Amino acid sequence: MVISSSRSRCGSPGRQPSQDQEHRYRTGAADSYGNHDTEPSGTARELGFRSVEFDAKVPNTARMWNYWLGGKDNFAADREAGDRVIEALPTMPMVAWWARRVLVDVVQRLVTVHGVRQFLDIGSGLPTADNTHEVAQRAAPDARVVYVDHDPVVLSHARALLTSSRDGKTDYLQADLRDTRTIVEGAAQTLDFGQPIAVLLIAVLHFIPDADDPNAVVRRLMDAVPSGSYLVVGHGASDIEPAAAAELNQRYNAMSPTKIRLRSKAEILPFFDGLEMTGRGLVPLSQWFDAEPTDIDTARGLVGHVGIARKP
Repeated sequence: MVISSSRSRCGSPGRQPSQDQEHRYRTGAADSYGNHDTEPSGTARELGFRSVEFDAKVPNTARMWNYWLGGKDNFAADREAGDRVIEALPTMPMVAWWARRVLVDVVQRLVTVHGVRQFLDIGSGLPTADNTHEVAQRAAPDARVVYVDHDPVVLSHARALLTSSRDGKTDYLQADLRDTRTIVEGAAQTLDFGQPIAVLLIAVLHFIPDADDPNAVVRRLMDAVPSGSYLVVGHGASDIEPAAAAELNQRYNAMSPTKIRLRSKAEILPFFDGLEMTGRGLVPLSQWFDAEPTDIDTARGLVGHVGIARKP
C-alpha cells in the first residue's frame, strides 16, 4: 500500500464549508494544499470552448466528489445531491477514497518503476491530499505535471495550489476533455511531447456520452504522445453491481447538469486499443491492491474498473 491506510483520510461526508467559502470560490482565494517547501511554478490558464458556470445552488461534480472525500469545499446543493447518490450506492464515499488511493499508487509506480517524469492529469477535480504533482515530485523532484479540468471552481483553487518542487513544474489548464487539440497545445508549454507522458483519465471518461465518441477522444490524446507513454483509465462500472449502478446513473443524471454514463468492462477495454496492457490488465477497483478488500460486500460496492497501458 502506497498511502496511509488510515480511513480518516477520506473523512465523513457532510462537513460544512467555511462562511466565506462562496467568496473564495468567486475570487479564487482558495486554500493552498501544496508542500510549503515549494515555489510557484506555471500558471492557471483558461483554455478550450466548453466550461461550466459557478452556481452554488446547482450540484457540481467536483464539489460532490470533494464532499464524498470528506472535504470542506462544497455547498448545500452538492451535499444534497451527494447524499442522493449515496442512497443509491452507500459505498460511494469509499469509491471516491479508493480512486484516490489508486491515483497515488499509479503515479508512484509510474515514476519509480517505469521512469515516467511527465503527467497529463485530465479531469483532475478539486485539490486534496496527495495530488499528482506532490506524489510524483516526492519520488522525482524534476517531474512535470499539467492538470486539466473544465470547471472554473477547480481553476480558482489552482491559482493557490500552483506550487512545485524547485526542479519540476506544475501547470493548470481550464479546458474540456473533448477539446484535445487545445489540451495538447496548452500542455506543450510545460511538457515535452518528445518524451514519454502518462495520460491520467481517472473518473472522467464516464462523463463523456457515447454521442461524443469517447474512444476517439482517447485515441487523439494517445496519438499526440510518443512511444513509451502510458494511459491510465479509471471508469465507473455498470457491470459489477448492475442494479445499484442503474439507480446511481438515474439519480445522478436527474439532478446534475453533468451527465454520467457508466460502462461495462467490455465497453471500457476499447479505450486501450493499440496499447499494451500492463499488470493484470483492466481490473475491478477492488482488485487493484492485493488482499483488499476482504469484505465481499465492500468489493461489490466498489463499482469501477482501472487499467494501465503502454504505448508501444
